[in-house]
Amino acid sequence: MEHQVFLPVPADLLRAALADPARVARSIPGLQQDAGADPVAGRLKLRVGGHSVTYRGALRVIAREDGTYAVDGDATESRGPGAVKLALTLRLTDTDDGTTVTVDGTADADGRIAELPQDAVTSAATRLLNRFLTTLASSEPTPEPEHTSVFDTDVPPSSLDPDAADDDSDASAETPLDDRVSGDFADTGEPPAEAAHARRTMIGRSAEEVDHAPPRGRYAPVPAPQTVASNQALRWAAPAAALALASAIVLTRALRKRR
Repeated sequence: MEHQVFLPVPADLLRAALADPARVARSIPGLQQDAGADPVAGRLKLRVGGHSVTYRGALRVIAREDGTYAVDGDATESRGPGAVKLALTLRLTDTDDGTTVTVDGTADADGRIAELPQDAVTSAATRLLNRFLTTLASSEPTPEPEHTSVFDTDVPPSSLDPDAADDDSDASAETPLDDRVSGDFADTGEPPAEAAHARRTMIGRSAEEVDHAPPRGRYAPVPAPQTVASNQALRWAAPAAALALASAIVLTRALRKRR
């Protein structure tokens, strides 16, 4: 086959697009890309007259030293034994208003598509080729992926870090609370260095108390059950002792009366 398409864009733009596999894949009408496969690989439904044939395959665009591009593709029917093998050559020619793309090559096919009328197959292939080149000329470049790293993320300083406490106290030196603390130390006549040390000590002590304080609410520890066996034993020990003492007194009086 031989076919020509005029595109109102510079040839350099088309060359950059053909060198980008992602742009080539996005420009093929109806292509459903396979996840994790090559960019120009997947499923494509080709409509020929009132029929449609779905193929699964891959396409490759290779730049040659003479400035032309080789387009090689192979695919098989998703529901049948038919196969298609494509070998095309794209030649870009600069013109005053844009670029003329000349396409020539061969396409060998068998299966269902070989049973359809030849003129209908040629018309479907030409329509697909025109749509592909038009979309490719207007496609946007593929953005480069942004490489991020956890080392590029700013980590705030710890509240228990003495150096961080110094930075916080210096940054908030104009707040009313720091003014009151600084004023108290100023009345006692302590130098600013000792006042800063005392403020750091207060901050560190408060942090330690918070860290070592027992949890409250639903996460509070369950108190151990209190033993009541010892209390019950003491409760009955006093009456038993009184009863034993009373029995001894009665027995002693009875013995005395017999004498």
